Amino acid sequence: MAIQRLKKFFEFEAAGGIVLAIAAIAAMIIANTPLHHWYEAFIHAPVELRIGSLEIAKDAHHWINDGLMAVFFFLVGLELKREVLVGELSNIKQIILPAAAAVGGMLVPALVYLAFNFHEPEFYKGWAIPSATDIAFALGILSLLGSRVPNSLKIFLVSIAIFDDIGAILIIALFYTSDLSFTSLGVAAACLPILYLLNRRNVTKITPYLLIGLIMWVAVLKSGIHATLAGVVLALFIPLLDKTDPEHSPLEELEEDLHNTVAYGVLPIFAFANAGISLKGAGFEELFHSVPLGIAAGLFIGKQVGVMLTCWLLIKLGACKMPAEMNFKQIYGAALLCGVGFTMSLFIGGLAFGGGSPLFDERLGIIMGSIVSGIAGYLMLKATLKDRVDTTVVDLTHTPS
Repeated sequence: MAIQRLKKFFEFEAAGGIVLAIAAIAAMIIANTPLHHWYEAFIHAPVELRIGSLEIAKDAHHWINDGLMAVFFFLVGLELKREVLVGELSNIKQIILPAAAAVGGMLVPALVYLAFNFHEPEFYKGWAIPSATDIAFALGILSLLGSRVPNSLKIFLVSIAIFDDIGAILIIALFYTSDLSFTSLGVAAACLPILYLLNRRNVTKITPYLLIGLIMWVAVLKSGIHATLAGVVLALFIPLLDKTDPEHSPLEELEEDLHNTVAYGVLPIFAFANAGISLKGAGFEELFHSVPLGIAAGLFIGKQVGVMLTCWLLIKLGACKMPAEMNFKQIYGAALLCGVGFTMSLFIGGLAFGGGSPLFDERLGIIMGSIVSGIAGYLMLKATLKDRVDTTVVDLTHTPS
């Protein structure tokens, strides 16, 4: 009976978001109890890998953020490729509205953050933190409303999140790259034609791709570009179809295999390692510092304004049509849910302020903004969605974040 209940839980659409939330809450509780010494020892535990003259020495926190999260980005890359080739993003008419909404939902939060921190150029580097959306949490909240949610609203929210992920990947590559090692970049670049040949020769076994991908990940890690981007690049070379067996999709098979690992392993571990915020000694000045306050305002105010205003303008100007079974109230509810920026915001925050600051903790702003956005979005959609029975099923199980 217990095993059946556990299996039923993991089949629940919101399960990934629930496990993620539990991991984050556990980290915050532990970080503010006498157990915080154990927590600090865990995330700062040194882990070294040495093969001949090659050495990678990092603490557990960096291995999680640079290593495990590369698996998450690999899954994101697989999903992006599938969606562009055969999914919702393959129809240009269907992607204009969510693509534009995602752009507005990235630009306005950044401007809101900068408005709070215009006085201190040192804080400008956090501008991208409130630009991200955590689709695992957003879809988890949406699923709590059950069959009243139209499929078009789910597709709309997922599409925004996909473009949001593309934007986050570009932001990390362009704005959060340290000093470059051209030797390491050369090694990473040399992996690309090999991956291309594997794809062109219809190699459907995943092992060769993963071996070359591991070499590329190490090279990118040493190059100064964030190592997780190697996961995205590797995903682009995984073949969607097997030319000898059109019904076999190596990409979709791998995506299916990785989904539970990422949803119930990688992301909760990441959340646990990054959400352990100690509130000891935190006063009014730390809680309402311009950085966390700007992030919270960017997520809650900037996201809803950016997404909603962009959609309203495009629909009113006739550039796009209102999605079926939707109205502006539902778009506004989705815009609020876009302000839940937990996973990717924490990731970008670590890149921006990885050294930490005695003046503030950017994670406070991420958590405050995400909680308020999630609650507001849920209440708005609950008030506007009418009871309905939806017989059409949309497969969202491949969406990791």
